[in-house]
Amino acid sequence: MPKERLSRRELLYKCAALGSLTVAPNLGFAESVSAWEQQEGATRRPTAWNELGPFYKRKAPQNGRLRMPGDPGLPLAVAGRVLDSRASVVQGARIEIWQADHFGLYDLDGYRFRATLVSDDKGRYAFDSVMPGHYPARVGQHIHYLITAPGHKPLTTQLYFATDPAFDGDPARNFTRDPLIGDRELVRPVTLTGDPKDIQASVTFELVLERL
Repeated sequence: MPKERLSRRELLYKCAALGSLTVAPNLGFAESVSAWEQQEGATRRPTAWNELGPFYKRKAPQNGRLRMPGDPGLPLAVAGRVLDSRASVVQGARIEIWQADHFGLYDLDGYRFRATLVSDDKGRYAFDSVMPGHYPARVGQHIHYLITAPGHKPLTTQLYFATDPAFDGDPARNFTRDPLIGDRELVRPVTLTGDPKDIQASVTFELVLERL
């Protein structure tokens, strides 16, 4: 009979149950195990590549407020961190984003709904926008990303939304309706806050880069 192989977390819990691992009273056991795992070579899967698309423009302004007063559409706040595959923070990463407006139109003459961001000393980035609209050539609502950082491979990817009507409430099953979505992890959960007259959506999108 093959011997059962325990995960690191299961092994630590078993050691604790047998008395061979103790944690100081001021430390929570679950939190301590998580910290141990992070320090023992925890890795992150690199964010999946996705098409650059035909609407990229260089030299977008450094401005995290894409949404202007009076812009139609559902207000959207996107935030996350830039990490490498060893879960280390990537500071100073250049994050270029661009998207369609509420009506599914890209600004090809100017820089509406386009921006360049830089991750801070904790790898964080954030911007305010509106939920992008659909347009005929694409199935899913999406925001484009191009991320570059010294010592890391450039990443082109796209953010999608689990609330997109194209997925019929089940993105895990239906994300392939958009043939450009090659990885379910690019479809992110959406949180709605506010009251019925002032609703805002928020999404967390972590970016993991590969080292050179």
